[in-house]
Amino acid sequence: MSDLLFQNLSTVQSNKQPQPPTIASATTIAPTSFISFVSSTTPVTTITPPVTGAHMLVLIPTAALPAMTTTGNIAVVTTTATANVPILFFYNPINGKYYPLQNS
Repeated sequence: MSDLLFQNLSTVQSNKQPQPPTIASATTIAPTSFISFVSSTTPVTTITPPVTGAHMLVLIPTAALPAMTTTGNIAVVTTTATANVPILFFYNPINGKYYPLQNS
């Protein structure tokens, strides 16, 4: 996605933006919208940033995902992600890392 399509990552959208896609779980995923569903149970270690600047992403696993590790560009290890419970990620373009918001 080019930076010109940044509005697809906006938290405020119209019916003109793409619907949330389902991405097959893999070690590297590439979301293209603010909300993406992640299928399968492969742990995600790297998220390909859809734009170059700071942004947020919501990933909703459709099945329980194992812990996401810091071997890629996820800054903090996440605990096992429960199916259908959203995980909010904040991207820091300075160090190229995603920071998950975790519930305690």
